[in-house]
Amino acid sequence: MTDLTALADEIANDPLGRGYAAMNRDAIVASLNAVDRAVNRDSMTGTEIGAAIDPAEYNALTDAGKDRVIGLVSRDSVDPFGFAATVMIDVFGGGSATVTALASARTKTISRAQEIGYRRVKYGWVEAVE
Repeated sequence: MTDLTALADEIANDPLGRGYAAMNRDAIVASLNAVDRAVNRDSMTGTEIGAAIDPAEYNALTDAGKDRVIGLVSRDSVDPFGFAATVMIDVFGGGSATVTALASARTKTISRAQEIGYRRVKYGWVEAVE
């Protein structure tokens, strides 16, 4: 059986003020499963970073700048908020199309259910914890 402790706590305490107390069970399930929560990604692949690079900006880089970028995009996993972010801002410049695209790519949108540890919340689970 699935541990429903986090779900029970979410519905009882409503930490984000979603208004569960005024919702019926269907609405609670829909609210929890709605993909509407932007969260930071822990890692990105080099391929994902490469996809965000503006080709014209890359072509305008010096050879040393291109080498730094290639060093990042050839990695399997990169912390999008760590060293990689610093390198990309340094190489492309803050406000560039590449840095703007990377800033967007380093977040993802998930549901509140996922955020509290469930893939999807089921109606019967909400019924069981109320």
